[in-house]
Amino acid sequence: MAADFFIASTVIMCWFIANKILKVYAMKKIVLASTSLYRQQQLATLGIPFESVKPLFDEDRVKHQIIDQLKHPHAIAQKLSLEKGLSLADPKTITISGDQLVSLEGQILGKPGTIDNAIKQLALMQGKTHELVTACTVFDGRQPIEILNITQITLKPLSTAQIKTYVNLDQPVDCAGSYKIEKHGIQLVESVKSDDFTAIQGLPLLALAKVLNSLNITIPYLDGKHD
Repeated sequence: MAADFFIASTVIMCWFIANKILKVYAMKKIVLASTSLYRQQQLATLGIPFESVKPLFDEDRVKHQIIDQLKHPHAIAQKLSLEKGLSLADPKTITISGDQLVSLEGQILGKPGTIDNAIKQLALMQGKTHELVTACTVFDGRQPIEILNITQITLKPLSTAQIKTYVNLDQPVDCAGSYKIEKHGIQLVESVKSDDFTAIQGLPLLALAKVLNSLNITIPYLDGKHD
């Protein structure tokens, strides 16, 4: 009896280990088509291994052309996200890309790039509601799955002095809308309307986790599969 129990236990253990190994090898390599530290930090919270790679897509060269052609901010963000991911998509990988912009009364605002531009952007946005448009594309091989999040953010009325103080504090030159809501930028905000607050930082993690789970990417404690 003891020998039979030992054999049965060994077989079960071997099956368990083999199952784990098969899952690892079956999982496609995940590539984040971005060198953004914000997106890297966000994706890392899902607990999955990934590699961060700069897209081969030359956004600066064609962005204005895409804006002129598509005009609508939702379509523009989706197109830019799509092209970034497509530049790295490969049949053996799952590639994640994204784009984010601000739409204010029909005007499209991207990353300010400089302190002066950040001050000008916030001067336009203060006391008003804007749309933070976050597009994300997940490529299963070369097949794209699109995610779009629209968050409405209202900023408080702000004086020029308040805006300058904030910009010098957070240096939000690499953020669409010229604020870092996860830092001192929260002080500028009157209200937020969103079904996925994580999108504000660049990746809509709630929707992204569901898509990855549908592609058999195991996300600890989110996919309902606890071995």
